[in-house]
Amino acid sequence: MIKNITRNAILALAGLGLAACSETTTNVNTNMTRMNSNTAVVVNSNSNMAMNSNGGMNMNSASNMSSNVSSADKEFMNKAAEGGMAEVQLGQLASTKAQNADVKAFGQKMVQDHSNANTELKSIATQKGVTLPTEVSAKHKEDMDKLSKLSGAAFDKEYVRMMVADHEKDVAEFQKQSDSGTDTDVKSFATKTLPTLKAHLEMIKGMNDKMK
Repeated sequence: MIKNITRNAILALAGLGLAACSETTTNVNTNMTRMNSNTAVVVNSNSNMAMNSNGGMNMNSASNMSSNVSSADKEFMNKAAEGGMAEVQLGQLASTKAQNADVKAFGQKMVQDHSNANTELKSIATQKGVTLPTEVSAKHKEDMDKLSKLSGAAFDKEYVRMMVADHEKDVAEFQKQSDSGTDTDVKSFATKTLPTLKAHLEMIKGMNDKMK
């Protein structure tokens, strides 16, 4: 009789132990589920953020960067890009058509110096999500067409005249950007390029004075 009672008590205790373990397991599983649910939310949230910044939303990121560049800075970049391309094209023309050796050499220098500046400006624009023009302005196209029809001394004189006018304008615009530009990188580009433009202006003015 006593043995039966003892055995029944042991079985009852074992049953309670199993129930407790089952409840603990259930609680653990429930907590794990909650943890997994919370973790999933965090991971998904981070994943979306990563996608927004590094995935398929690159266009929006570029747009945000572009919006951080002031309209005045963008206008300067566009004008500098157009002017730089024009200087290269006109310089290429002068390096082949010019009669005066100094004018020919100046044209070659325009190709080299402005090509370098154009490359640097494009790099800055890419970093900031700014789209630069890929063609020169209508005014520059007219200048190119006009020069293409000239030759000899007439070509040299007109090219030099154009370069004086263009570089006076360029120096003024780059000086303004260097003094009052708001974007650090664009302002630095203007400041770095300005001495070269001033040197170009002095060189071409000297040639212009000799032709008078």
